[in-house]
Amino acid sequence: MAIFYVYSSPVFSDGVVLTMRISIFLLVLTLCGSVAAETRLPAFFSDGMVVQRNTEIAVWGWDEPNRSIRVSADWGENARTRAGDDGSWRVTLPTPEAGGPFEIKVKGSDSIELNDVLVGEVWFASGQSNMDMRMRGNTNQPIVGSNEAILHASNPRIRLFTAERQYFEEPMDDVVGEWMPATPASVKAFSAVGWFFAEKIETLVDVPVGIISSAWGGSNVESWIDAETLESFEHLGFREATANQPERRTPTLMYNGMLHPFIGYGIRGMIWYQGESNRSRAGEYLELFPAMVESWREQWGIGDFPFYYVQIAPYDYESGNSAFLREAQLHSMAARPNMGMAVTLDIGECGQIHPAEKRTVADRLAYWALSQDYGFDAIGFSGPVYREMEIAGDGKAVLRFDHAPRGLTSFGQGLAGFEIAGEDRVFHPAQAEIARREVAVTVWSEDVPEPVAVRYAFEDCPSASLFSTEGLPASSFRTDDWEE
Repeated sequence: MAIFYVYSSPVFSDGVVLTMRISIFLLVLTLCGSVAAETRLPAFFSDGMVVQRNTEIAVWGWDEPNRSIRVSADWGENARTRAGDDGSWRVTLPTPEAGGPFEIKVKGSDSIELNDVLVGEVWFASGQSNMDMRMRGNTNQPIVGSNEAILHASNPRIRLFTAERQYFEEPMDDVVGEWMPATPASVKAFSAVGWFFAEKIETLVDVPVGIISSAWGGSNVESWIDAETLESFEHLGFREATANQPERRTPTLMYNGMLHPFIGYGIRGMIWYQGESNRSRAGEYLELFPAMVESWREQWGIGDFPFYYVQIAPYDYESGNSAFLREAQLHSMAARPNMGMAVTLDIGECGQIHPAEKRTVADRLAYWALSQDYGFDAIGFSGPVYREMEIAGDGKAVLRFDHAPRGLTSFGQGLAGFEIAGEDRVFHPAQAEIARREVAVTVWSEDVPEPVAVRYAFEDCPSASLFSTEGLPASSFRTDDWEE
């Protein structure tokens, strides 16, 4: 049994931390000895849960070694198995079309009844503080529309599960948390992005929705990656945890405590909002983030499930240039299949790293899911994505874009934020206009008669000016690959 750590407060004295760790370790040893002959399930197999529809879901737990286990669901499916030498067991059950409430029974050394089970769509929400940010907002950091959202939140068809913050030195099998029906009180304390996303899916797809939030503010991407996957990135120079390194930024600890326990739970897909903590290591992020997605998919074993994520919003970090991280996130879409990015270039706040427009973020994530997974093919889902550049004979650069089937717009405000450079690699502010008969933007400057590179909104806190006609912003981008 490995020692593990459970987050309780951001500030501890060393003595308090040590005492807490030892106490928890002893408690776990005691519990493991006392429940060896009892039928146990992870916390997310409980009353009020939502299971993924139209698939085969896994149900698992622990019992005494070699104990016969029967799992039955009252939609007409059942399965039998036997606990292994370590007491663990696992079965699969086919699930029906959406509906409920249902009951699932587990019979081993004990009998467990899971009541009020719904069958519908299950999504997993993870990342750092912008995903973890609750509907109530943070101190002096509001969520636009939160009061009305909380007021109208009662919906028994939406169930919420928040994993409490915990970190471990080794992969664990359970979390602390419980399924809650959507009420004003439960939504107030739930991820704002997660709630707005779930609400839109439930409304438009018209099925029950379960949304699992497992996020921790300030966490970097490597903390969410398993140790085996990270071994292939030895060249990046990751170090073991030190006394001065926050647990949320220590490689593998978030994965061990807040992701690994859920692996195998039936889901439709994932939404992700993270990147701020990796902003100074954009090149690494482009390696690590797609690798994280691939490893999660491999471990879940349900194919290339949808993975939709949020590009970090503009913010004045006062050092470096976070546009390089946004660029890494943009390129990540093409690095693995079935990935989509919600651009937030138009809703950033230069003085606030947690933009208040969380509904807009969730809507843009939902557009990806609705169009790609639920058949709403009449809507736009991505902002314009730069494809190629051509230098015209008059010294102007012509930029062409994908994901803009009805063209481009600046909504009458004129284009801004474009820069152009020649062979000297010195960028100058540029004029830009949308082409009349093609999905393109023409960029030029009198100071650069022979252009070779263009950048758009390529700074910490730019303003968006380029959109698709569906109102979705283009990401910041560059045509060059020059070093910072």
